[in-house]
Amino acid sequence: MAAGYALAGKRVELLKDMVGSLSRVAVLGNPGNPPHVPYLRETERATSALGLAIRAFEVRGPNELPGAFAAMADWHADGLVTLTDGMLFSNRDRVAALALASKLPAVYPEAEFVAAGGLSSYGASLPDLFRRAASYVDKILKGAKAGDLPIEQPTKFELAINLKTAQALGLTISREFQLRADEVIE
Repeated sequence: MAAGYALAGKRVELLKDMVGSLSRVAVLGNPGNPPHVPYLRETERATSALGLAIRAFEVRGPNELPGAFAAMADWHADGLVTLTDGMLFSNRDRVAALALASKLPAVYPEAEFVAAGGLSSYGASLPDLFRRAASYVDKILKGAKAGDLPIEQPTKFELAINLKTAQALGLTISREFQLRADEVIE
């Protein structure tokens, strides 16, 4: 299994660590994104292992976001995990604002969601991935064939939390959890 898919399950565990009373996890994803199914499958595995109820809420575009959050409220979700997706990433400000307005503690795949006001994230470091991609470009420009270069998995992962958002949600993030974080926004 690719490292990225396993991270989906880790995000559920982190959400449970932050929200001890967690019981109903909403999963926001885009079924038009090819890795949607494996990410969702891994999230389902993790929620099942923790005895949590799960329901997927699918959005194909930004106009579907408000309806998805309304449906999460109708289902009485008490936590949210978003799946890795470019459309969600490009609408991260809106996704984080809708989660906060819905009083949903959420964990996202990229730290940029936390900078946008999201509660927490766990995933590969995008700046590190960009630096590593630059080394590939350098090798190709020096004559290496792209097909001969090895496929690499991410090696640097980051946990970020936003204490302002936690406070707005009425959550207390333990000092121990904060010490695990690579970035804490106060």
